[in-house]
Amino acid sequence: MEYGKLNIRVLSDNDNRPIPGATVRVVSQNEPERVLEESVTDNSGQLNDIELEAPPLEYSMEPGGNKPYSEYTIFISAPGFETVEVSGAEIMSGETAIQNASLLPVSESEPDSAELFVIPDHTLWGDYPPKIPESEIKTVEETGEIVLSRVVIPEYVVVHNGPPSDRNAKNYYVKYRDYIKNVASSEIYSTWPTSTIQANVLAIQSFTLNRVYTEWYRNKGYEFTITTSTAYDHKWIPNRNVFDSISQVVDEIFSNFLSRPNVEQPILTQYCDGKNVSCPNWMSVFCRV
Repeated sequence: MEYGKLNIRVLSDNDNRPIPGATVRVVSQNEPERVLEESVTDNSGQLNDIELEAPPLEYSMEPGGNKPYSEYTIFISAPGFETVEVSGAEIMSGETAIQNASLLPVSESEPDSAELFVIPDHTLWGDYPPKIPESEIKTVEETGEIVLSRVVIPEYVVVHNGPPSDRNAKNYYVKYRDYIKNVASSEIYSTWPTSTIQANVLAIQSFTLNRVYTEWYRNKGYEFTITTSTAYDHKWIPNRNVFDSISQVVDEIFSNFLSRPNVEQPILTQYCDGKNVSCPNWMSVFCRV
């Protein structure tokens, strides 16, 4: 059996203050009554190096019939705060997963309330709609559109948790780097070589910055930067864990993007998984491993 690690950081949702002494319980999705880890966070609100079983490394290196990650449920509680449950946290062989949790103060009207976050399947394992093709370079009209005069790396992006037409879907204000880390952890495997992770992160960043540069959705009357629908954009998942190997790459190259000669705007770098969906004229994720 192979193993991965889980690091947990617990903060107050009000002021991002670390919460020491928060109780963390980790259970297997397959054996919910079996507690694999129960401990408390340190003075920095962290609990590190929880070792958990993971499938063999080779499962993640090429398309196949074996899920390359294990799934766990994490319960986090602290006096004066609502309990958080994250179901479906992913652990991969030899990798360190990072789970951040922001706890809300307990409401007097709902003293026993709790937040549940269910993490869906990874896009390389689950069934998601394929990307609807678009032009990689957007035509910018001189009138009627707001477009940035230069490429700007934003501090935040507004993420619409659903397709553009879903007016009831929630919008999230997410730090740009955290958004890229979340998407990359949702769309590629952290076990891949560093150069492969870099190539994929560059594609994700270029796509995202094209949406930012062209104000693509705002020019259509929407109040967000990008969506979580794989038919239109990339998969972003609220409160999912990210992976340290991916996080490090993003921190190193977060301001980079791909463009064409004499074209200022970043390329809308579209791709498919190369497993469930074939895209001869686009990049394929598994072809880049």
